[in-house]
Amino acid sequence: MLILQCPYCGIQCDETELAPGGQAHLKRHGPGSSDEDFEAYLFDRDNPMGVHFERWRHANGCGKWFLAARCTTTLEVFGTYSAQTTEPPAEIADRIRARRPNWEGRT
Repeated sequence: MLILQCPYCGIQCDETELAPGGQAHLKRHGPGSSDEDFEAYLFDRDNPMGVHFERWRHANGCGKWFLAARCTTTLEVFGTYSAQTTEPPAEIADRIRARRPNWEGRT
């Protein structure tokens, strides 16, 4: 079972208390962008085997959205952080590199 810690209220929650929100760190295109850019934003998602950054909502708790870094194959959680963060914090990237030396650092 997947267990994540909400960075806002500090509670360790299992996945039944959370609502998934898909891939994190997506780039939104503003007015004037092409149809292809908008289509890519809506439908193109990474589905990696390994490290992945995701959005989660603490639905049965504080109700806030947050981001999590985890491995999709082992369910190993590298950390959680604020949804307002535009890239993974350095300490989480360091934790990933310590366990996955060949990790490229892509979000």
